[in-house]
Amino acid sequence: RPNEGKIDFFIDCSANATPEFEGRGGERLAEEISNTLTKAYESQRGFDLSALCILANHQCWKLYVDVLVLECGGNLFDAISLAVKAALYNTRVPRVSTAMLDGGSMDLILTDDPYDCERLKVDTVPLLVTVCKIGEQCVVDPSAEEEECSAVSVVVGVSCRPDGKQSITTVRTSGEGSIHMDTLQKCFDLAASAASSLNSALTSAMKEDEKRNSSAQGKRKIFGFLK
Repeated sequence: RPNEGKIDFFIDCSANATPEFEGRGGERLAEEISNTLTKAYESQRGFDLSALCILANHQCWKLYVDVLVLECGGNLFDAISLAVKAALYNTRVPRVSTAMLDGGSMDLILTDDPYDCERLKVDTVPLLVTVCKIGEQCVVDPSAEEEECSAVSVVVGVSCRPDGKQSITTVRTSGEGSIHMDTLQKCFDLAASAASSLNSALTSAMKEDEKRNSSAQGKRKIFGFLK
């Protein structure tokens, strides 16, 4: 879109995490996670890509999110989405201003102050929640063993807004089994409930970490551009 920026995800599933990642196994899973994150973030109800626009139809920021998986205990979609949101919370974008040149062209001026940055708004950034159907039950936060026992799993991207409202930004199903519409709705309800709890816990942890870092920063001397 002409008034939005871009965000790309690159997932690397190391073969050290599990033997299943050797060869093409890790590449296939990495591609699935990357595609799911991309769809979740491209939704207008998820991440605000317009915040990355510098000059509509001309210039924008493009964020690259690199994820390296070193250990796998199952439920990778959920864990990676939490890590991505935490990383974006700590991301700062340099402030850019524009100036009109002769001939009507625009020149972009990037600030030379390393502290003159803007924070990204991550309030509505979606989280991925995996719900596995095992027998007649739906299981949230499945382990690797539970995923193997599942006939079908549903990955739901849930955006939680500050006013308490939620939106589903993407849905991905996998497995050889089928799922009834009533069961699918149950999966959505479980995902929404889990996402609300996860988002609250993550937000509290990020704010507490920021407060702790700010307090520690004020106690040590600053040399040059180093914090």
